[in-house]
Amino acid sequence: MNIDVIRSVLLWCLIINMGIFLYWFAFFALAHDLLYRIHSKWFKIPVEKFDATHYAMMGIFKIVIIVFNLVPYIALCIVG
Repeated sequence: MNIDVIRSVLLWCLIINMGIFLYWFAFFALAHDLLYRIHSKWFKIPVEKFDATHYAMMGIFKIVIIVFNLVPYIALCIVG
């Protein structure tokens, strides 16, 4: 496996993960009440904690995308 293949895989991982992230954000922003109703049936959670949890998890997911997809991709572009 050469650097070009690894760079291509990292780029596709970045695109797919950002698509998942944007889908999650859009669904959370546009269908917040529906999402909260579904989750509040399973868990007794106030809306403020629900929002804070989703916001924190989106932040963690974004950091993971940057650390494990974007940074290695940029490093391989610089090296290669």
